[in-house]
Amino acid sequence: MKQVTKTILKQIYKLRPAEAKKYDYGLLLVIGGSDFYSGSPALAAMAAFRAGVDMVRIIAPRRAADIIASFSPDLASYPLHGERLSKEHLSILLSMTKAAEEVSHGKTAVVIGGGIGRSEETKEVVLEYLSQIDIPAVIDADGIHALAGNPKLLAGKKFLVTPHGYEFFILTGKKVMGLLEKEQIDLVKEQAARLQTTILLKGKTDLISASDNQTIAVNKTGVPSMTVGGTGDSLAGIAGAILARGIDPFTAACGAAYINGRAGELASKKKGEGMTATDLIESIPEVISNF
Repeated sequence: MKQVTKTILKQIYKLRPAEAKKYDYGLLLVIGGSDFYSGSPALAAMAAFRAGVDMVRIIAPRRAADIIASFSPDLASYPLHGERLSKEHLSILLSMTKAAEEVSHGKTAVVIGGGIGRSEETKEVVLEYLSQIDIPAVIDADGIHALAGNPKLLAGKKFLVTPHGYEFFILTGKKVMGLLEKEQIDLVKEQAARLQTTILLKGKTDLISASDNQTIAVNKTGVPSMTVGGTGDSLAGIAGAILARGIDPFTAACGAAYINGRAGELASKKKGEGMTATDLIESIPEVISNF
């Protein structure tokens, strides 16, 4: 077991050569949102940009997509017909994923689940989409609720699952709340190996385990102010940005946990009790540039 430190950034961020071109540092697809929830995919996208990804394309139901597009000219959002993700959208998701892979020459990743909802049809679409893609993906929030319906599809894919304690229970049927840290570590290792995936269990101490039942890390950056809504979305966006660079899921999870927590610390010093997820996101470049 190792503790994540700022040296993790050395594995992720290299000096960009003068001849660097668009998409060399990734194209991220963010799939999420619904008629009621629009903030989650926007926060993930904003965090991904601050973490250095070259481009983000957001795919969301129309109302969410339109609201997101109004936030910033940096955010490109594709509107899907209807109030939520449905079966009619699967072909669009797959074709846009294929197009992203082609234009980025494989430097593509996906963040899916934030604000997407938990209707049975939506969960079925999420599962079918994940079963058909071969690119790295961060599965968060409602995406984890969908994944609970068929966790076996994780095996052999470059996926990163980012649950908090209750979502971990939804996915695995195992409770981590109330356990000693050593017991939590053993449980996360066990479940990552069983599901053959990388798990980042979010908490006071983040626990990251690869699927080999051997590699595990703890991250201790972060502050209590990060209980505010949206900091999980920023974590997912950072992780997606790192995956899109071609970094492996375990390293991406370690880097994202460190950056997100450290950015939260910096934002909390400035804003205290009034810190928001957007404050955290604005502090991400400071974490990276300080390194």
